[in-house]
Amino acid sequence: KRKPSIFRKIFFALILIIALTIIYSRYIATSGLTIKEYPIESDSITESINGFKIAHFSDVHYGRVIKLDELKNLVKEINLTKPDIVVFTGDLVLDNTDITSAINELKNIKADYKYAVLGDKDNDNIKSNLESIGFKVLDKNYDYIFNKDINPIKIMDLNNFDESILNNEDEITPSFTIGLLHKPDEFEKLKNYDIDVIFAGHSLGGQLRLPFWGATLKKDGASIYTNDYYNENNTRLYVSFGIGTNPPHIRTFNKPSINVYRLKKI
Repeated sequence: KRKPSIFRKIFFALILIIALTIIYSRYIATSGLTIKEYPIESDSITESINGFKIAHFSDVHYGRVIKLDELKNLVKEINLTKPDIVVFTGDLVLDNTDITSAINELKNIKADYKYAVLGDKDNDNIKSNLESIGFKVLDKNYDYIFNKDINPIKIMDLNNFDESILNNEDEITPSFTIGLLHKPDEFEKLKNYDIDVIFAGHSLGGQLRLPFWGATLKKDGASIYTNDYYNENNTRLYVSFGIGTNPPHIRTFNKPSINVYRLKKI
């Protein structure tokens, strides 16, 4: 019998590698949950919020790859971090999936303060459901977190940015400012304003992240800021790579993740 040629061996090896990569990217890399922890240090942080934990999740895209079991694990992991503040930066579902079970599970998130902004896939139904389980959907607005302090945290929705949201017309001077975004590329027009930190989502980290290359499947609104952290003009941007997927519903070197930040006074 003739021995297989070296070219045939290489061909079948490549087919095997491609098949294993597809299986890994679709069924293994899209499961589980990574927790990314970041310290946020600033002299603007007051004693009353020193040590505060903020848990940040985004882009659940419930109903495709992310089912109820994955959502239960998400809630469990968020609660294990014992956050003071939880923020959600949009896109609960990818299409018209029924969200009843998702909302019933997300209501188990435990935190003193829970905030959300809407993503490009969200609508008024998503907004009302999030509000029904204790999330304050800022929706072109802002709120204050006092925690027994006369100089509170100001937390703002920076989607469709309106400069007036930065004004303190109510004569309250915040000690620390947090902006919530869905699309991280909006940071390009926000980085010159006096905002301490901005949290965003949407990018999914490019879904496929290659060593020394980074994001490969860049999305509109997430083609400039594709990494997880930036600091420009003393404004910090943290991007959650999210939980779910977009078509073709794969992830590579980019597990589903949540971000956890700890505020630290310096």
